[in-house]
Amino acid sequence: MHLLRTQPGGFVSDDNIADLGQTPAELVILCSGDSSLALLAEAAQQLPDDYPSVRLANPMQVQNHASVDLYVDEVLRHAKVILISLHGGIAYWRYGVERLVELSQRGVQLILVPGDDRPDPELSDLSTVGAEDRDRLWQFLRQGGLSNALDFFRCLATRWLNRDYPWAEPTALPRTAIYHPHKSPAELQDWQADWQADQPVAAVLFYRSHLQAANTAFIDVFCQRLQAAGLNPLPIAVASLKEPGCLSVVEELLDEVEAGVILNTTGFAQSSPEAPHLRPFRRNIPVIQAICAQDNEPGWRASEQGLGPRDLAMHIALPELDGRIISRPISFKDLAWRSERSQSDVVCYRAAPERMDFVAELARRWIDLARVPNGEKRIALILANYPTRDGRIGNGVGLDTPAAALNILRALHSEGYPLPAELPDSGTALIQQLLGGVSNDLDTLDQRPCHQSLALDAYDQMFNALPEANRQAVLERWGTPESDPMFRGGRMMIAGLRFGLTFVGIQPARGYQVDPSAVYHDPDLVPPHGYLAFYFWLRNTYGAHGVIHVGKHGNLEWLPGKGVGLSDHCWPDALLGPLPNIYPFIVNDPGEGAQAKRRTQAVIIDHLMPPLTRAETYGPLRNLELLADEYYEAQLLDPRRARELQRDILQLVRDTHIDRELQLDEKLDSDADAAIWLPRLDTYLCDLKESQIRDGLHIFGESPTRRLRIDTLLALLRIPRGDGRGAQSSVLRALAKAFELGFDPLDCALAEPWSGPRPAQLQHVSEEAWRTAGDTRERLELFAAQLITQTLTDPCGNELLWRGSLLPLGCVAAPVVSAAHSSGSKL
Repeated sequence: MHLLRTQPGGFVSDDNIADLGQTPAELVILCSGDSSLALLAEAAQQLPDDYPSVRLANPMQVQNHASVDLYVDEVLRHAKVILISLHGGIAYWRYGVERLVELSQRGVQLILVPGDDRPDPELSDLSTVGAEDRDRLWQFLRQGGLSNALDFFRCLATRWLNRDYPWAEPTALPRTAIYHPHKSPAELQDWQADWQADQPVAAVLFYRSHLQAANTAFIDVFCQRLQAAGLNPLPIAVASLKEPGCLSVVEELLDEVEAGVILNTTGFAQSSPEAPHLRPFRRNIPVIQAICAQDNEPGWRASEQGLGPRDLAMHIALPELDGRIISRPISFKDLAWRSERSQSDVVCYRAAPERMDFVAELARRWIDLARVPNGEKRIALILANYPTRDGRIGNGVGLDTPAAALNILRALHSEGYPLPAELPDSGTALIQQLLGGVSNDLDTLDQRPCHQSLALDAYDQMFNALPEANRQAVLERWGTPESDPMFRGGRMMIAGLRFGLTFVGIQPARGYQVDPSAVYHDPDLVPPHGYLAFYFWLRNTYGAHGVIHVGKHGNLEWLPGKGVGLSDHCWPDALLGPLPNIYPFIVNDPGEGAQAKRRTQAVIIDHLMPPLTRAETYGPLRNLELLADEYYEAQLLDPRRARELQRDILQLVRDTHIDRELQLDEKLDSDADAAIWLPRLDTYLCDLKESQIRDGLHIFGESPTRRLRIDTLLALLRIPRGDGRGAQSSVLRALAKAFELGFDPLDCALAEPWSGPRPAQLQHVSEEAWRTAGDTRERLELFAAQLITQTLTDPCGNELLWRGSLLPLGCVAAPVVSAAHSSGSKL
């Protein structure tokens, strides 16, 4: 381990020891919020000279055990009073809290309060002072403002450090407030006086703690950049968007000014697992996450990952639950000044103007999508092409991408977008038309016409606008534009077709003469000139208002650059820029969809997986199933026949090589051996028969119909969802409970003989033998399929399952039926 001095906005890694460089003091205040520390440092400068010695620190800067022990030894054990304000509870600094409790047992006054507005009895009850005193100090910090901070210090010194300073009770500040750099308190009309007529309003939401700590310089710069982008800013300080009162005030302001976009700098998520489908804001406008990074800018620039784990959680992963559009860091923590009195570095948020411009432009473009008449919008559909063969154009996972693209074109046409009435008859016809022009197939490239291209002079101008490091990387790896296969006759060719003003393009190859499967996710391979020209043309020549990357997944989001919190040097940022990016993506792979969200500001539109159905048995497997049923029946009626069947079954098992999967010995042929391998075969056949398999591809904009619809819904309902209770329960378990079968159909030995009840309703669904627990589960599935069919026409009308607290099946199925239909049929 190495002993390292901490840096403002930076954190020492776990394999080193952090040294804050402080000397002992009578009063030590630890706050995990840098805004609170900045306010307290400012207030400490105004304390009288005879005030007790004080130290301020962020406990998050001394994370590992060795760092905590060093700080305890050098500073904390000498203190008379220690107060800690901690976000996230004890778990976020458990060892540190344990050491503080040890110090309190030696006579140190210890005060522990939450770092936010939510009570935390587990933390606060460890305090050595009374609840009234403790909560008063908590409120001084939570209300903020210089006056409260001064009274906070005076109260501490008077109550526990043998001083006598006059102090007042905490003064409550508004939970939600409009902020203006030149007016305090500010009113809406103060901003309206600065606004430009006919420009849309962009609401900027930020934490009230920044306002309380006068840490608002970065908000001032952000508002200036929004104004430069043609937007009217309205900054609103909020204590928490999870507070109904705060949210209500914000929503009233959004409605009053008819806001066109929300730029949210607050962290975490508003939505809850109990109500996952509720829209966080009632106004139907885009919400863009503008990231206030907790790291410093030099560390971010040097990092391949980009943002650290705290920012990834607070400002990316959790906001994604609300459906926010993930953008870029607009500020970083930096040293504002050094407080010698408290021996602490005062941290502020330093504006990142270039990244602010990106976010402002992204916001304006999303507003344009709502304001520009549909007939004037230019939308580009991008079809993936991996590997780069013509037969793989439009290869979305689980998606009939050509048919999906055609459905999107038809939907756009119906909404008045600039498309001709005559579109290709089918997805196949669409691909055939695309193949009438250039593609990524180098063998036929020179034989095909090109329908759109970019002049080399224009390309050079756009290429030279890239950062120097990006340009050099392309030239070193791929040479000059003239050597690129997509260069022809002084122009860079663009693969695709225009239908009216709407473009359908083939995503370009990431490289030439390389193994496409090896480079698709290569984090180091820079794109060639032909790739750059494609996106340059989309943004600057064609003038796209937005792009739709159709289906999982393209290669843009896998280009070199930071993992999250991209810079202008990152290739997805340099090529796509601040364009709205809409991405139909298969619902069961959120991990790879997150890559597109975080690196290309994509709005993911989940589509259904391919229709699901039961594998069933056929051919030799079906014969084995019938022979097994006959064998068990013959055991009771004709033992000699049963032995013959046993030999036939074993021979067929060996002929089909199933004995290898069952790991059977070659000498198995006796009655005793059959008691071992026949149940194993039964379980194997049952598992195979009930396996869920794909039946075709999903078509975006279309819900499965008839048998595929029933089978897909049954597959979705057969396992529990969410908490597994009520409408989230497994339909098979619900049926087993309703019929009082006394077993768990999702957790049973399938080959075990069935000796339980045989209700008439289950007997009527199949004429097959009913021997085992697996047969019982199969009958439950068949019965559930019948009920789902009825539910589609009468959602909550079937009362067959209404027993005790059990919901009718229709009420269990209806939410899933509705969601599946929406995922399949709406564009």
